[in-house]
Amino acid sequence: MKLFNRARIVGLIGMLFACLLFLLVSNHIAWEALSTLRITSPGAKFSDPSLLDIRLPTLLTIAILSLGLIGTGIFMFIRSYTRIIPIYVGSMIFIGMFTILIWAISGDRVDLVDLLARTVRLATPIALGAIAGILCERSGIVNIAIEGLMLTGACVGFIIALLTGNPWLGVLAAILAGGAIVMLHALLSIQFKTDQTISGTVINILAVGVTGFLRTSVILPLQAAGSVGNPLPNLPIPLLSQIPILGPIFFNHQPIAYSMLIMVPLMTVLLFRTPWGLRTRSIGENPRAADTMGIDVIRMRYMNVLFAGFVAGLAGAWFSLEATFNFDDVMTNGRGFIALAAMIFGNWTPAGALGGAMLFSFSDALQIKIQGFDFALPPQFIQMLPYIITIIVLTGVVGRTRGPAAAGKPYEK
Repeated sequence: MKLFNRARIVGLIGMLFACLLFLLVSNHIAWEALSTLRITSPGAKFSDPSLLDIRLPTLLTIAILSLGLIGTGIFMFIRSYTRIIPIYVGSMIFIGMFTILIWAISGDRVDLVDLLARTVRLATPIALGAIAGILCERSGIVNIAIEGLMLTGACVGFIIALLTGNPWLGVLAAILAGGAIVMLHALLSIQFKTDQTISGTVINILAVGVTGFLRTSVILPLQAAGSVGNPLPNLPIPLLSQIPILGPIFFNHQPIAYSMLIMVPLMTVLLFRTPWGLRTRSIGENPRAADTMGIDVIRMRYMNVLFAGFVAGLAGAWFSLEATFNFDDVMTNGRGFIALAAMIFGNWTPAGALGGAMLFSFSDALQIKIQGFDFALPPQFIQMLPYIITIIVLTGVVGRTRGPAAAGKPYEK
């Protein structure tokens, strides 16, 4: 057995991380400092009394969490136990973010329910983008054009919403735009058998140029002429939205966020419990064998890529019609690439991808939430968190995961 195998290296990194984390915080926080996590009732304002205040001794809490990481790291080093590596790295990320949270609010308090609800909202485009990636790669097509599809959907959806004054028509236009653009990728990848990574890169670059042109030539003149529209409405679900804690987190959102929450279990059932899902997975693993069983590989790949484009277009509509009623250049800000990381983190499953999306969006929600606090770390470091986590996930957690065997390989009938 090698002295430094993967489990031992991860264990050592975890122990070092825990020590550095505790030393860093202990230099800034006194032992008697308290951090308060508020559990509020649905619709409560900041000045309203909490349902529950969880008061944590800041430094003692961080010390206990760090000791847990160190103890597990020692176990991994001694036993070289590789099965818990994903859980251990995920725990490191969570403990790191939780430490930043209670460190930032030391001596103060934060609304935990609002933070979690914001996490679900911010996870929407990432989870939808990851589902689009899963639909493609499960059928054997690598699609790194999710970013460009989102951007195109955001732009076209916003233009239609401005022209018609109806955000629902904007959502429909965004979905159709995603489907139209992705067919270029399908044609290049399936029909002409070009390199799928190059094809996706071309669409991403093309989307930046086209949407920039549309913003200058169409959106800005429309806005200058007085065209206004409305964002998608907030739709709290009666009764369910009034459930303490769960209500604000899951049942008080806008439509695209609900569609994401519905689509994850729906796609799980479709992919793993239906004949369509079995055929999709078979053409992604062994298209030749699937063809001999009578499955039309080419047709199924076209259909999956088209549906992935619809989903990515819907994710794009979230940026311009739900998060904010506006369109700006490159407003997706790399979320399409983070969606691909969430897809790999989730081992090409919708539920796993949602978990990855929540992890990334929590770091995003955290950096937004703590901006109002006097925090020792510079804000630029907090803003880097989603991208740092992307790198950690891709290198530490998913080093041994395996995607569909035929992904990225053109099929010759």
